[in-house]
Amino acid sequence: MARPSANGLAAFAGWSEDDHAAALAAYLLTADRLGPEWPLPSAEPASARDFFEGRFEALGPARAALLTGYYEPELAGSRRRHAEFRHPLYAPPAALEGAMPWSPRSEIEEHGLLDGLELVWLASPLEAFLAQVQGSVRVRLAEGGTLRLGYAAKNGHPYRSIGAELVRRGAVPAESISAAAIRAWAAAHPDEVPALLRHNPSFVFFRTLDLAEGLGPPGALGRSLTALRSLAVDPAHIALGSPVWVVWSGGARLMIAQDIGGAITGPDRADLFFGTGAAAGESAGSLHETGRILPLGPRAGRFG
Repeated sequence: MARPSANGLAAFAGWSEDDHAAALAAYLLTADRLGPEWPLPSAEPASARDFFEGRFEALGPARAALLTGYYEPELAGSRRRHAEFRHPLYAPPAALEGAMPWSPRSEIEEHGLLDGLELVWLASPLEAFLAQVQGSVRVRLAEGGTLRLGYAAKNGHPYRSIGAELVRRGAVPAESISAAAIRAWAAAHPDEVPALLRHNPSFVFFRTLDLAEGLGPPGALGRSLTALRSLAVDPAHIALGSPVWVVWSGGARLMIAQDIGGAITGPDRADLFFGTGAAAGESAGSLHETGRILPLGPRAGRFG
């Protein structure tokens, strides 16, 4: 990545080819959650590219970061348990409030601590688990219609990767680990899946969402995420709502920090939101590489 010129961002490799209007649309979805020093387009705005180049500057040089992807799964399910759909997603229990950390995954499942709080039933224990990892899901109901669920809370235990656990066991080579590889292993070892899932003590609870079909799930700022424009970051290091220039093998584009994640910690981690459905899931699941990120902030002396 080229270093920025003294008066703007135009020197970034790939910058001139990006769709700055799409980045601006995503930025404006959450711009009101930023402080007054963060720029907004004027009543007679210049182009989106001119807005970013004129009102923002790089916050230091680009840094290497581990980039992964996430998405909104789209799955079949039912509001009622029956032979095909036996694996639930849950609403948070009343006991969760003020009790952090709450029971780990193993205790929740072994003792039925969430009985009666089922929101929907899915066909696969692994897909129910992965919906928790993603933090949102669209369920095509057997009764008809679609149910949208989003993140409500978690039990306060640290996230542990089942992919990393399969690598540690030697079940999947490190260079081959992906969501597809995990699914393949689970299909070949169905009796071992429950124990593998309990390796992760973290447990995510859901809430029902009332969203238009075309909108993405809400991120940490409470607004809908935009495919390949929204980014999950550690807010201790990157301001939520701020633009971030991201470079990986799939391209280079301006994204907006609009979400967080249990595994996204530190200044050198970021998670790209790929959208909804199976194709988005394949792309998200295959991304696990070292790329580069560069947060942007308000240009000195250019407010409002």
